[in-house]
Amino acid sequence: MTKTDPIAYLKGLGDVLLKMEATNARQEKWTLDQGLEEGIQLIVEQSSKRKKIIFIGNGGSAAIASHQSVDYWKNGGMRAIAFNDTSLLTCIGNDYGYPFVFEKPVEMFADSGDVLIAISSSGKSENILNGVKMAKKMGCPVITMSGFKSDNPLRSLGDVNFYVPAPTGAYGFVEIAHLTLCHCMVDAIIDRNLVKQPA
Repeated sequence: MTKTDPIAYLKGLGDVLLKMEATNARQEKWTLDQGLEEGIQLIVEQSSKRKKIIFIGNGGSAAIASHQSVDYWKNGGMRAIAFNDTSLLTCIGNDYGYPFVFEKPVEMFADSGDVLIAISSSGKSENILNGVKMAKKMGCPVITMSGFKSDNPLRSLGDVNFYVPAPTGAYGFVEIAHLTLCHCMVDAIIDRNLVKQPA
């Protein structure tokens, strides 16, 4: 990968996208196609029960979370939210500490069966890990998206885990890959008309 040669950059991105990995809760490897299908089925099954899809992320991952919560809701017909409101983040950060900015909203607003999608390029952000742990405590299935080091802690916490094997610091590659995964799943759900809301 080189950041000075645009064509080499795009080729490097394509290579990373095709090398993404998926694992289950037992850390057993799936093909990427299997992982995507498992993620799709989990989201569809829970959405069809009127459960929420909750997105969390920091920085660029927060932007992905906000963007995708709208897409899953408006285009996909699912109940989807992201905990990225500035008042919420600054209030919780001030009163409890930044490591708890996702744990506390998950504790208050998540219902058993809601799906948490946790997005972190490094897979080691404390606030994301705390949010995931609270979601699991609340009975929520979890989809994780991480990158950089293959042994990052987030990668072992989800029911469905996606990992982007990009060099440490290649945030563009990881963030684009995570956005692509989210779009891939919601677009498949929309195209297949999979979410059937109860009467």
